[in-house]
Amino acid sequence: MTYVVGCDVGSQSVKAVLIDEDGATVATASSPCDTSYPASGWAEQDPRRWEQAITESVRALRAAAGIGADEVAMLALACQVDGLVALDANLRPLRPAIIWLDRRATAQSDRLAAAVGESVLIERTGLNPDASHTAPKAMWLRDEEPEHFRAAKWLVSTVGHLNGWLTGEVVQDHADASSTLLYNLASRGWCSELVRLAGLDESQLPAIRPAREVIGPLRPDVAERLGLSTRCHVAVGTGDDHGAALGAGAVAPGIVVDVTGTAEPVAVPSRELVLDELRLVETHAHAVDGMLLVENPGFVSGGSTSWWARAQGIPQAEVFAQAALAPPGSDGALFLPTLSGSTAPRWNDRMRGCFAGLGLHHELAHLSRSILEGCSFALRDIVDRFDAMGLGGEEIRVVGGGARSRLWLQIKADVTGRPVRVVQGETTSAGAAMLAGVATGFFADLPEAAARMVRIDEEPVLPQPHTRDAYDDAYGAYRRLFDGVEHALA
Repeated sequence: MTYVVGCDVGSQSVKAVLIDEDGATVATASSPCDTSYPASGWAEQDPRRWEQAITESVRALRAAAGIGADEVAMLALACQVDGLVALDANLRPLRPAIIWLDRRATAQSDRLAAAVGESVLIERTGLNPDASHTAPKAMWLRDEEPEHFRAAKWLVSTVGHLNGWLTGEVVQDHADASSTLLYNLASRGWCSELVRLAGLDESQLPAIRPAREVIGPLRPDVAERLGLSTRCHVAVGTGDDHGAALGAGAVAPGIVVDVTGTAEPVAVPSRELVLDELRLVETHAHAVDGMLLVENPGFVSGGSTSWWARAQGIPQAEVFAQAALAPPGSDGALFLPTLSGSTAPRWNDRMRGCFAGLGLHHELAHLSRSILEGCSFALRDIVDRFDAMGLGGEEIRVVGGGARSRLWLQIKADVTGRPVRVVQGETTSAGAAMLAGVATGFFADLPEAAARMVRIDEEPVLPQPHTRDAYDDAYGAYRRLFDGVEHALA
C-alpha cells in the first residue's frame, strides 16, 4: 500500500493523520505545542517546536500503522494562519513566531490603512485592516526589532516556514497568502503596491502556488528525522481554517463550517467575489482552485474555556461539567469572548473579555455556562450575517475539539436556531491529507476526496423550542453589554 500524511499545525498541538489509497484513516497522532504571552495582547511560539511536534507525530503514525519508511508518498500541512516567522538565508528562525493571536501591531495596521485608504485596502484584499494579519506584524518587526528585520531573508507564515524546512523551498498557497493584507483577490497574487506602501520587500515573500501542487521531495536530513524517505514528496498545503473547511466537505457553496478550537473561525465557500459592507466577515481565497472562502477568522472560543479552567485550577472537562448544571441563560450571567480583541459582532482589537450581570446567587456553574453561551452568541452574529449576504446553509457543521461537547452543540443549536451536525474525525489534518491525496493521485480532485473521506453524524442536534425566549433575551443583553464595554474602552 501507499499512504499519505496530513498534519494540522495548530496553536495547541500538531495533529497528524495517515490515510490509505481508499481515503480511509489508518492512524492518528498528536503532539502538544506551547504558547508564550510576553505582554498583554502578545502571543508567540517557537517554530522549532512545530518541527519537533511534526516529527513526533509522523513517527507515531508509522509506528501505529506498522508501515515502512518508503510507504508514505506524500505529506501536506494545514497550518495556523496570520502568523509571522522571520527566517535567515539558511531558513532558520531569527526569533519566536508572532502568531495569529497576537495583536501588538495595531499602530502598523492603522498606518497601512491610512496609506492605502481603508476602503481600497478592503476592496483589493477582502480583509479588514487589523493587527491580526501578517503585514502589520512584519511592519512591527521592522519598526521595533530592526536587527531581526535586516537579517531576515524571508518573512513568512507558519506553512511557508515549515514547507521550507521540509523541502528547502519557501512556498505557500493562495488561501494562506490571502490572509496577509498583501494579496490581491482579483489578480490572485501579491499586490506590489500594497507591499510598497507597507514598507516591505516583495522578495522576502514566499512564492504562491496551488494548495494541491507538489513542491518536491523531503530534504534527506528531514526525511531521516521524520522516519520517512526522500520518496515522500510534499504538497503546498494551506491554512488551518481552509483545511478544516476541506475536512468538513465545504468544497462548494452553502456549507457553513464552525471550527471550534482555540479560536472559532466560521466560514462558507463562495464562487463569487463578495465583500461584506459591514466588515464582520472577510473574503479569502480557498484551498479549492478558483473558490473563495468567506469567513470570520474567529473569536477566542476554546481558548476561553481553557483560560477559565486555568484560572479556577480545574481540568477543562470540569468547565463543561459545571456548565451543564446551570440553566439556559445562566440566570443572567454574561460573558464576552473578547479576551484578545473582538471579531464579532464588530472587529475591535482593543476589546477585552468580561463577565457581567453577576449576583450573589451565581456560582461556578453559571459562569462556566455563560462562557459557552457567549461564544455561541458570537457564532449567531456570524451565521446571521451569512444569511443576510445570501451565503448561508440549512445547517452548521461543527468541527474541532468543541464538537465533543454535546452540551455546547445544543447551546449552539438553540442560540442560532439552526440544526448542528458534527463532522467526525480530526478534520483539519484530514483536509491536509485530502490535498496530499489529490497531489499523489489518490483522488482526481478535492470534491472526490471530500466524497470519499468526509463522514458526518447522521442525526443533527436540533434547536429546542422551549429555550428560544431565554436565549433571545440573553442575546439581546449580550449585544448591549458588548456596546457598553466597547464604549468604555474607546
